[in-house]
Amino acid sequence: MRSPKIFHFLLSIMVTFLVASGFENTVNPAPRSAVEAPTGFDNQPNGLVDQATFDADRATFDEQEGISDGLGPVYNARSCGECHQNPASGGNSQVSELRAGHYDGLNFIDHPGGSLINDRAINPLIQERVLSGNELRTFRLTPSTLGLGFVEAIEDNTLAEIARSQPGLSAGHIAGQVIRVPVAEASGASRVGRFGWKNQNASLVSFAADAYLNEMGITSPLQPTENTSNGASVADYDTVPDPENNGEDVEAFARFMRATKAPPRDTDLTNTPDAVIGAQLFQQTGCSICHVSTIGTARTGSVINGGKFAIPAALGDKVIHPFSDFLLHDVGTGDGIVQNGGQSTRNKVRTAPLWGLRIRTRLMHDGASVTVHDAILRHSGEAGFVIDNYRALSNSQKNQLLTFLRSL
Repeated sequence: MRSPKIFHFLLSIMVTFLVASGFENTVNPAPRSAVEAPTGFDNQPNGLVDQATFDADRATFDEQEGISDGLGPVYNARSCGECHQNPASGGNSQVSELRAGHYDGLNFIDHPGGSLINDRAINPLIQERVLSGNELRTFRLTPSTLGLGFVEAIEDNTLAEIARSQPGLSAGHIAGQVIRVPVAEASGASRVGRFGWKNQNASLVSFAADAYLNEMGITSPLQPTENTSNGASVADYDTVPDPENNGEDVEAFARFMRATKAPPRDTDLTNTPDAVIGAQLFQQTGCSICHVSTIGTARTGSVINGGKFAIPAALGDKVIHPFSDFLLHDVGTGDGIVQNGGQSTRNKVRTAPLWGLRIRTRLMHDGASVTVHDAILRHSGEAGFVIDNYRALSNSQKNQLLTFLRSL
C-alpha cells in the first residue's frame, strides 16, 4: 500500500496535469460567441433593464417593511438590503442567520417549526429560540447576490458536466454533488440547485419568495403560509391577510438581482507579478477544481426555470468568473443541516463563489474564519489533499496565492 506522502505526491501530479490540459475550460467551455459579463460595484445595471427601472427595483430591495406590510410575526430583517448591502445594494454582509436541528444517528430532524430560528419577532411572546434536544446549531453568513442573474443563466448540463469532470471519490476525493430542487413559479418543475448554502433554490424568483417569507416573514402567492414560532401558530399576532404581498415585490427582487453586475477584480492587484504567480499556484494546488474560474452562460433565448424564463441577451452568451462550481461538497465544515437535497447533503455545503472575496471580513458558511489563510486551513474531507498541497508551499508561495485571492 502506498504511503500517504506518495499518494499526495501522485495526486498533485494528476492535478497539475488536469490544469495544464485545460481542465477548467474543457469541462465547461463558453460558447465561441460569448463575451465577458459586465462587472462593477457601482449600483448600475448589467443591461437587462434601464437605470430608472434598476433604481426603482433597488429601492424596493432596500425598502424597510413594517408590521402593516405583513412583517413577521417572526423574522430576521426588515428588508433585503438590510442584509445584502456591502459595498453596494445586493452585496454581502456580516449578518448571519441561525439554524438548528437534531441528528438521531441516521437522519437529520428539523427543529420544531423548521431549521431556521428567526432572531426577531413583532411580539416577545413568540420569540423563537433553540429548544433543548436540538444539538445541531449553526450560523449561515449572508452571501452576495451580485451577478446572480448570470449564475441563474448557467445551463443545468454545464453544472452536471463540471461534476462529472471532477476527480471523484476514488481519486482525489473531490466529487461535487448535483441536486435538483423545485422551481416555485413552475409547479411540478425542478432544476439544478445553485443558490443558498445548501443549493436549496434554482431560480431567482424562487429564491426571492423564499427570502421574503423566511427572512422578513412576508407571504406571497409562491409562499402563502406563515412560518410558526418554534412550531406554534402565530395567527393571533398576524393582522395582515395572507398572502401579504401580491407577488410584485418578489418579481422586483428577482429582476433587481438579475440586473446586477458581477463582482469586479481589483485591477491594481490583478496583474502584479505576485498575483499572477498566485493564480498559477491556485490551479496547481487543486483549488480550482471546485473554485472554477470561468463558466459560460446559456445561449440567449434559452428557456429555463420550467419554462418561466427566457434568457435575455444581457445574461446569455456571457463569460463569468465566479470561482465556484456551484456544487455541494463535504469539505469538513458541514453543519449537519438538511434542506432540499436529502440526507446525503447533511454535511455538505455549496462551494462558496470567490468573486468579491476581497470585500468580505468573515469567511466560510458560518463566518467563523476572519483570514483567508485560516479559511483555507479549515478545509478537509474532499479538499484534504488540496490543503496538503497548500501546506507544502513555501511561505513566499503561500503569500503569492493569498495575494491572488485578495485580488478577487
